[in-house]
Amino acid sequence: MPRTSPPYPPGFRQEAVRLARSGNISIAQIARDLGIADQTLRNWIAQTDVDEGRKDGLTSAEREELKLLRRENKVLREEREILKEAAAFFAKETGRRR
Repeated sequence: MPRTSPPYPPGFRQEAVRLARSGNISIAQIARDLGIADQTLRNWIAQTDVDEGRKDGLTSAEREELKLLRRENKVLREEREILKEAAAFFAKETGRRR
């Protein structure tokens, strides 16, 4: 199973994006200085642009809502399958007694 690192605090991300947008230092250098991958920093910049309305795409809030809805949908599908099986079981049981 792959190891996952804990998420970076929002303040850390915001400061990293602010430094990258200042244009004084390259993204690669800022990423090295902060100990993160340069693609990670690019992703944060892109997501910040979406959140601020500069680019089209799903905002962070929309992504979180989508994640929650998908989780809820999965649970509801599982519950539906359980109810189907229970209904079939009880239909068999009541059918035998007749």
